[in-house]
Amino acid sequence: MKIIADRGLCASAGMCALTDPEHFDQDEEDGRVVLLADEAEDCDTDVEDAVRLCPSGALRLDR
Repeated sequence: MKIIADRGLCASAGMCALTDPEHFDQDEEDGRVVLLADEAEDCDTDVEDAVRLCPSGALRLDR
């Protein structure tokens, strides 16, 4: 599945990087989401949790 991050919506909360550091990080300058990988396995619950926990709705999955 493809991971999509909208940096314009990102609130820099960091839930994605805390939940799934394999796929997400935060920009050192503004704290917004940085994708480390834009693809994930369909059964990857960490990436699904990170998308669900994003308070701004900046993350989504395209299956």
